[in-house]
Amino acid sequence: MNTRSKILQDVQNYYGKILKTNKDLQTSACCADDSMPEYLRPYLKNIHEEVQSKFYGCASTFPTSLTGKTVVDLGCGSGRDCYLLAQVVGPTGMVIGIDMTEEQLEVARKHVDFHTQKLNLEKPNVDFRRGWIEDLTSADLEDNSVDVVISNCVINLSPDKESVFREIFRVLKPGGEMYLSDIFTGRRVPESLTTDHVLLGECLGGALYIEDFRRMMRKAGCLDYRVVSKNPITLDNEDIQRKAGMIDFYSMTVRSFKCDFEDLCENFGHVAYYSGSIPEFPHGITLDDHHYFPTGIPIPICGNTSKMLSETRFSDHFNVIGDFSTHYGPFDCITPQASEGIPLNKDGACC
Repeated sequence: MNTRSKILQDVQNYYGKILKTNKDLQTSACCADDSMPEYLRPYLKNIHEEVQSKFYGCASTFPTSLTGKTVVDLGCGSGRDCYLLAQVVGPTGMVIGIDMTEEQLEVARKHVDFHTQKLNLEKPNVDFRRGWIEDLTSADLEDNSVDVVISNCVINLSPDKESVFREIFRVLKPGGEMYLSDIFTGRRVPESLTTDHVLLGECLGGALYIEDFRRMMRKAGCLDYRVVSKNPITLDNEDIQRKAGMIDFYSMTVRSFKCDFEDLCENFGHVAYYSGSIPEFPHGITLDDHHYFPTGIPIPICGNTSKMLSETRFSDHFNVIGDFSTHYGPFDCITPQASEGIPLNKDGACC
């Protein structure tokens, strides 16, 4: 058995047979904290207990303004995020959950009728498919076919992450969004730990060194991603601490869009106004840890940010003024703007 096959088999075994509920996890890596926005928390009350008990996520993967959109959840597991998003996209939207572990999919599918009735839908707006996130044709996803791809602490489990990112940008429509939470590191995980079945299952063995993530995104054709949040992971298990305690692990939420970006933030004189038209955010909205847009106030932005706001679903909520006819040099993206409710990353740039 080659290394790739062994990793996939170990992951399937860990999530299909070893873990019975999220209480069986040995670290805080695959266990979401209180990062879920307040406006989404009431939706959890509509989700079946069994679905919630088998949820293994590391953060909140719910971008805004999804009504009527087609959203794909990579590594959907028992379907908790899918059933929450089903309430967000509404009856005109669709949520497609993809997973390789049959035991998890059985739980998700078992409760489709329950949630359809609970949400007063005429027909289900969720569809659970068995497939491989490294090859989304296995789940019948066509080129340029979905609005948003999310993933909650799953890509670290893949032995072929480059293929995952390539597939994400293949299936996204132009202007579509990748929004994912996962485990990242400040250094590469030693090769000897990348196949440890416990570290793999706890989402640590396959954690991505952040600069390798940047390189993989570049190979997939995406030259700009944004950090939304970043939180350290605690290793409370003594054996895991002994093996991997020298590594700085982080739960990070990142986002990017299928746009033609430059590889640096460049200044073309763009200014953006947020209209306040997203119901959950009437007073202002955060794009990432460097960009908060108070309603009605002009905010200078770089050329890449202008595309994120004008060439995506956010174009309905922003007035972006300016074009690319005059270049004023690099954009000052070192100093973060004030934000509301999200800690700012003062160490990096927005690109």
